Amino acid sequence: MTSSDLIQFALYAALLIAVSPFLGRWLHAALTGGRTWLSPVLNPVEKGIYAVCGVDPAKDQDWRRYAGAMLLVNLAGFAVLYLILRTQHLLPFNPQSLPGLSSHLAFNTAMSFASNTNWQAYGGETTMSYFSQMVGLTVQNFLSPATGIAVLLAMIRGFTRRESNGIGNFYVDMTRSVVHVLLPLSLIMALFLVWQGMPQNLSAYVEANTVEGAKQIIAQGPVASQVAIKQLGTNGGGFFNVNSAHPYENPTPLTNFVEMFAILALAAALVFAFGHLVKDKRQAWALFWAMFIPFIAFLAFAYWAELQGNPFLAAAGVDPSMGNMEGKEVRFGVGNSVLWATATTAASNGSVNAMHDSFTALGGLVPLVNMMLGEVIFGGVGSGLYGMLVFAILTVFIAGLMVGRTPEYLGKKIESTEVKFAILAILIMPIGILISGGVAMLLPQGVAGLQEAGSPHGFTELLYAYTSATANNGSAFAGLTANTPFTNPMLGMCMWLGRYGVIVPVLAIAGSLAAKKIVPASSGTFPTHGALFVGLLIGVIFIVGALTFFPVLALGPLAEHFSVAVGTQF
Repeated sequence: MTSSDLIQFALYAALLIAVSPFLGRWLHAALTGGRTWLSPVLNPVEKGIYAVCGVDPAKDQDWRRYAGAMLLVNLAGFAVLYLILRTQHLLPFNPQSLPGLSSHLAFNTAMSFASNTNWQAYGGETTMSYFSQMVGLTVQNFLSPATGIAVLLAMIRGFTRRESNGIGNFYVDMTRSVVHVLLPLSLIMALFLVWQGMPQNLSAYVEANTVEGAKQIIAQGPVASQVAIKQLGTNGGGFFNVNSAHPYENPTPLTNFVEMFAILALAAALVFAFGHLVKDKRQAWALFWAMFIPFIAFLAFAYWAELQGNPFLAAAGVDPSMGNMEGKEVRFGVGNSVLWATATTAASNGSVNAMHDSFTALGGLVPLVNMMLGEVIFGGVGSGLYGMLVFAILTVFIAGLMVGRTPEYLGKKIESTEVKFAILAILIMPIGILISGGVAMLLPQGVAGLQEAGSPHGFTELLYAYTSATANNGSAFAGLTANTPFTNPMLGMCMWLGRYGVIVPVLAIAGSLAAKKIVPASSGTFPTHGALFVGLLIGVIFIVGALTFFPVLALGPLAEHFSVAVGTQF
């Protein structure tokens, strides 16, 4: 344990607490048509988009039309990206003359970026042309988080509207998210990254002579523009194969910290935008603490686990004082690697600055559990908060059963319709992870690419892949050759299920709530802004996760930990 690590953890936590409320206030204005300092410039752009696309911004949509519009836009994005990837050899901005992708890899990648997963079964610099990176992947990096923000706004309207069939207009919500939030923030961050030394060009790769006399190809490209939105939009897809462990994608300690902060910045700020929208900041703080407390607990546990080092290396004479440095950048060390891993899997980001496959068994357990809980510990932009609101609905329902009070949340009675859809949304994670992962583990094609087949670590490698896909995270544990005709479509279907299998029930909940009256709080109302609710909400999240996933965790990282403790190697 070092003082520099502890100072950085404290600074990260303090900034998250201090900045999120102010950023949330700005998000509230930007997403609801209020005036911001950019309104004079961006309002005409927004209106121009409506005019070109034939969208009536005053037209309201019920939840079915809203869901239909969302699915249509996302399907179109998937189809366009698939075609770009298949035909990139025919398109411009391909100085390395890279070929088009295979059908199964193009399907996996298009579904990955359309669903905000950004799982990558390829090496970016050896597979993607500049056109595919810019027009294909980066565009989806804007549209997919905008979808998450739009769905969140629709769900919030379910709580704030009374006896209404409408929950907003998807096209308006998505347009405002891109124009007023994601574009300006990404432009600012991209300029900062270029200043710090990140490439942003269309040049061909550079051939360099090493000191040993060998030749090395140095990849170039429009890196900064993609990295900015990959972090702010909780996308995570890297321009380079090793993601933010690459010095061009993460050149300095300052970029490392800023990129880590950007992973959670918008997700945390949307919690406070929610407080403004429901006109009760206490509710926002309650949800924020329900996210923040588990985040800090997981960070502390992972840091402790990685400081223990590898006992086999210690027995071989390796100095254990620096902890487990396998798979980590020396310039970042254990502290920065653990903080990034915890943040990227608490959010649906998936970018990495260290290889999770090289973490200790318990250190690797934290990213897995973060994702298995539905990535509601801040989670993705928009998606984390609407996932947390689903758990809040379940929590007040359980509390009502325990104490005999009518389940209510934000003035709306929680009845069978909302609970059924909430359970359906929560069941998506175990379906994608346990059923799809179980099928893969039973078939020879599913385990053919495992590096550590037949061991607890190999089990974790496969479990992590299906967890990452279903949770729309996209981080890779490594140790699995995923670019195969079997694994690519399987993971692609998990991504689809994890994204849209949750969104549609969430929109159904929004529609049901919007049609109800707002019930004034009474003596029988369970308060949802205090410490008791926060504790109960955290407990429900962990109980659901523990009961569902503990058996597979026992077969993977926990079995590996206890095997290492008694000196067993595989």
